[in-house]
Amino acid sequence: MKPLVYVETSVISYLAARPSKELISAARQSITHDWWDSNRFSYDICISALVEEEISEGNSEAVERRLSLVVTLPSAAISDIAISLAEKLIAGAAIPAGSEEDALHIGIAAAHAADYLLTWNFKHINNAEMKSKIIKIIEKEGFVCPQICSPEELGGLGND
Repeated sequence: MKPLVYVETSVISYLAARPSKELISAARQSITHDWWDSNRFSYDICISALVEEEISEGNSEAVERRLSLVVTLPSAAISDIAISLAEKLIAGAAIPAGSEEDALHIGIAAAHAADYLLTWNFKHINNAEMKSKIIKIIEKEGFVCPQICSPEELGGLGND
């Protein structure tokens, strides 16, 4: 059985975005495309209804590009357990109030026993200071916290 990767919205957004002229965004787009083309087949991949909802917002052409990328991916349910985990992440200050969707992505991934949560969200999810708090709360609730990482970190890209 392949490791399970929960793909968060930011990854799909970088994958579907028009080429950026901004250096960091362009690099993330390139890394995301490389990971998607070369590494994703080493994993079982899922998204959630939350990802589908988030990528359905905005410019209709961009929405169509994003949705076309995930049409065949299984969608992890937003269970009561996932919601409870998200609430505990907020209450425990692992994720700041006002960022409930970020907490819910983590809750969904943990509730579905994902091995990895793939994200470019360094503000609240893939943040060194937040990760230890996230792990403690998820483990306190009896779950294994997925490894939170970017496409660059998963699969060896950028480590030549």
